[in-house]
Amino acid sequence: MAQPDLDLMTRAQRSSWIRLRTLILLRWVAIIGQLTAITVAQRLYGLQLELGLCYLAIGVSVIGNLIAIFVFPENKRLTEVENLMMVMFDLLQLAFLLFLTGGLHNPFALLMLGPVTISAAVLTTRSAIMTGGTAIILVTLLSQYHFPLRTDHGLILRIPDIFVFGEWTALVIAIVFIGVYSRRVTSEMDSMSDALSATQMALAREQKLTDLGGVVAAAAHELGTPLATIKLTSAELIEELDDPELREDAELIRDQADRCRDILRDMGRAGKDDLHLRQAPLMAVISEAAEPHSHRGKHIHYTHDPDSGDEIDQPSILRKPEIIHGLRNLIQNAVDFAVANVWVEAHWTQTTISLRIMDDGPGYPPQMLGRIGDPFVTRRRSVGDKQARPAYDGMGLGLFIAKTLLERSGAELNFENGSDPYTSPRHPRQARLGAIVEVVWVRREIESSAAELGPNQRFSL
Repeated sequence: MAQPDLDLMTRAQRSSWIRLRTLILLRWVAIIGQLTAITVAQRLYGLQLELGLCYLAIGVSVIGNLIAIFVFPENKRLTEVENLMMVMFDLLQLAFLLFLTGGLHNPFALLMLGPVTISAAVLTTRSAIMTGGTAIILVTLLSQYHFPLRTDHGLILRIPDIFVFGEWTALVIAIVFIGVYSRRVTSEMDSMSDALSATQMALAREQKLTDLGGVVAAAAHELGTPLATIKLTSAELIEELDDPELREDAELIRDQADRCRDILRDMGRAGKDDLHLRQAPLMAVISEAAEPHSHRGKHIHYTHDPDSGDEIDQPSILRKPEIIHGLRNLIQNAVDFAVANVWVEAHWTQTTISLRIMDDGPGYPPQMLGRIGDPFVTRRRSVGDKQARPAYDGMGLGLFIAKTLLERSGAELNFENGSDPYTSPRHPRQARLGAIVEVVWVRREIESSAAELGPNQRFSL
């Protein structure tokens, strides 16, 4: 699914989160403010207003609110169309009041920005453009057509035409700027919220797989004794039974018990690997993260810096789900775009542990290099990309999830291209490298210790 379609669906879905009662409450506040402004203008400043028409406009809002209160339940969620109709009604009602009270000569014309801001924040792009365009048309009409403001002495209150033009220009610019600004900020917040939700789902899935291994190990252990009893009993029956058919049934029971024993032994071994292997050598964790992508037609090379010492002295790190899943996403991205080779290079010192994941692909697009790791950042696929990778339709979440999970584990990430002249040449094939990701941890934050595993517990049988 293309990203614009996804944004449209997400925005339409979020617009239905707004309760009718929220808009009703905001409209009551607007009604009280309008009544107060009209009363103060007439009583305190002696302005001669078309009170009948003004009260008619306010009365329509009151009637609309009362109908909404008595007809619909308080927890009703408005659809996209209903939200647009509510906002357009408020915009037209406010424009009619301004028409009756001086147009752009009325300082309350600034309130035309309210419905525009709401539509830009919660509605789809089409609805927001419709609301903003309607507001600009209404402001333009109000600059030319309106009832003048008269005092009780018959004087007409008006500002010079140049100020009216300035007021119109300021309102049009504000409608466009505030609409675009609100839209941009809200879209980024929505994208970040969706991406973080996807990150949490990925981490929860990885944690469930780890917990499932513990359940399997416990089940295998608990079922071992009953199966041993079944096997022993069936063996005794085989020796004591004279009937060939009954003996054959007893032998079948024994064979099936052996089969169950073998299955549980394998399950128990896999479960214990997940349950008890809370730590592992660095290169083993890297291999585990890359394993799902090791048979996809690309050669993954694992190396470590000779300056780091012998491989037997490599650090043992915690097998955190966020580390494994984050590295897996980075390696998947490298395999997706590599031509033939991916290199995973480890380096460790007394204070840090670092990884460099490199591929021989085209590298990151230069215009996107500064935005890598942001949610929903993707580029249009060329015809060659679609032919080479027809099943790939990324949404720009993979690198965001990897970056978020690894940063949660204490890592710092850096994305660069091998062809970048500012990239430090740490690899003999530097000139042929594409994308490079460097992940750096403070060693004490991910290195395991006996204290983290906890002491052994003694159980009495």
